[in-house]
Amino acid sequence: MDARFTELLRPFLKHAGPEEITITGDTDLRRLGVDSMQAIELLFRLEDTFGIELPDEDMNDTTFATAGNLWRVVAAQLPDGDTGRVSA
Repeated sequence: MDARFTELLRPFLKHAGPEEITITGDTDLRRLGVDSMQAIELLFRLEDTFGIELPDEDMNDTTFATAGNLWRVVAAQLPDGDTGRVSA
């Protein structure tokens, strides 16, 4: 996952607690507080940050279930070679 992605995601995890959590592909976004309204705000921030437009068909509960699922949708829209991969 891209470091920009994980840092952008962190403020949306309101149930993560005061300690710093490690965001991995398996991080459960719903359990950590990303509700439907936050998902919309997160969508706009992702599109603005990465300069992409996420396909409507990918805007579903499965995409927003885990950090890994969401990153796969974002990464699929990035130009080749711009994956910004950081160990997840």
